[in-house]
Amino acid sequence: MTAEIHKAGTSDGWHGIISEGGQFLPEKDRYHLYIGLFCPFAHRVNLVRHIKHLTDIITLSVVKPYPKGDEGWRFPESNEEYPNATVDHLLGAKFLHEIYFTADKEYKGKYSVPVLWDKKTGTIVNNESAEMLRWLPTAFNTMLPPSLASIDLYPAALRTQIDDLSPWMQMSINFGVYRAGFARTQEDYEAGVIPLFAALNKAEALIAKNGGPFVLGNVMTELDVRLYATIVRFDAVYVQHFKTNLGTVRHDYPVLNNWLKGLYWNVEGFRESTDFRHIKENYTKSHSEVNPLAITPLGPYPNVEEVYEEDWRKLRVGEVRMPAVLEAESKM
Repeated sequence: MTAEIHKAGTSDGWHGIISEGGQFLPEKDRYHLYIGLFCPFAHRVNLVRHIKHLTDIITLSVVKPYPKGDEGWRFPESNEEYPNATVDHLLGAKFLHEIYFTADKEYKGKYSVPVLWDKKTGTIVNNESAEMLRWLPTAFNTMLPPSLASIDLYPAALRTQIDDLSPWMQMSINFGVYRAGFARTQEDYEAGVIPLFAALNKAEALIAKNGGPFVLGNVMTELDVRLYATIVRFDAVYVQHFKTNLGTVRHDYPVLNNWLKGLYWNVEGFRESTDFRHIKENYTKSHSEVNPLAITPLGPYPNVEEVYEEDWRKLRVGEVRMPAVLEAESKM
C-alpha cells in the first residue's frame, strides 16, 4: 500500500516512499519528521537521519517523553519546557494525534512515532519505521556528496544475510523486550524473557564470529541500526523496568558491549541521536502499570562504558547459561 491509495478511515497507516520519479521526490526542506527520543523504533529512523547527514534536509519535531495520557503523546508548550523536546514546528499541534487526523480525519489506527510528513502535499508519507529504515538511507543520495551517498546500509553483497537476520532480530530482540516487560502473568513473562536472552546469546556469538566492529563484520548495515536501538536501552532501562535481568550487556556479553561502545563513542550519529534522559523518564514515568510510583533509577553509571577494545580477538564470548535459555537458543 502506498500513500497514493491511502483510504480515509484506515488503521493501516501510510507506506509511501521518497524516491526519484515517485510521488514523493527527494527535496530539501520538503519533509518533516516527528519522533520521540525515547522510542527505539523512532530512534532508528532518526539515527539514519544523522548517519546520512540529513538533519539539514529533513526538519524535526520531538514529543515529550511523558506523560502519555488518554490523548497520547504531547508536544511541550515551549522549546524550554523539557530539554530536547520541541514544539510542533510545522503544524503547531499540541498532541501527536492531531498530525494523524490532519492527514486523515477518519483515521482509526494508533498514534505512534515516527511520522514522516510531506509539507508539499500536506499529508503523511510513512509511519512505519522498518519500511523507512530500508529506503531512507538512499532516498536523498542524489543530493549528497559521494562520501555520504556511498553509505549503504543494505549493500547488495549482504542482502541475503540481512534479510535472513532482520525478522529474527525484530521479533526476538526488538519486540522481545516488550513481550517480557508488558507480561501480565509470571508464565507470560518467562515465555518472553527466556527467548530474549537466547537471542542475545545468538547475537553475541554472531558478532564474535564476524569479528566486529559491526554485526556482519567490517561493513555497517541496517542490522546495526536495528540492534543498537534496543541494546543501548538494555542496561539503562530494560534490565530493571522490564525485569530482563537474567544478565546485563556490560557484564554478561563482552562482545555485544564492545560493539555498543564502538558505535556509541566512535561512529558519528549514534551518540548524537541517543538521549538517556528521554529514554529513562519515558519508560519509568509513563508506564504506571509497571512502575506506579514513577521513580526513575539513576543507574547504571555510566550509561555506556567508555573503554573500547580495538582487538576483538581479546574479547571473551559471553552468554547467559541458564538451562532454559540454552535450550531455547538451541532451537533458534
